[in-house]
Amino acid sequence: MAANIHDALTDQLVKAVLSLKTEDQCYRFFEDICTVSELKALAQRLEVARMLDKGYIYEDIVAKTGASTATISRVKRCLVYGADGYNSVMDSLREGHKDDK
Repeated sequence: MAANIHDALTDQLVKAVLSLKTEDQCYRFFEDICTVSELKALAQRLEVARMLDKGYIYEDIVAKTGASTATISRVKRCLVYGADGYNSVMDSLREGHKDDK
């Protein structure tokens, strides 16, 4: 993990997320801790990662998600060179979207 994000406050946030047990708890926590725009941006990035993983091209990702090409490029860079955060959840995402592409 990048040293610049690993500190006591981030540890507390990670522990809080790990303590959530249900979807309802997650929704309520993220509704309180994030603005609607922040939450939508996080969800969009995760969908971009899923679509890149499935082999979609940028134009299709832009059309479906509304993400900018800069966002798509950043997510792709994280998928290839990042800390494996996106990759660590791809199996779950693949299971949830079996009917795509």
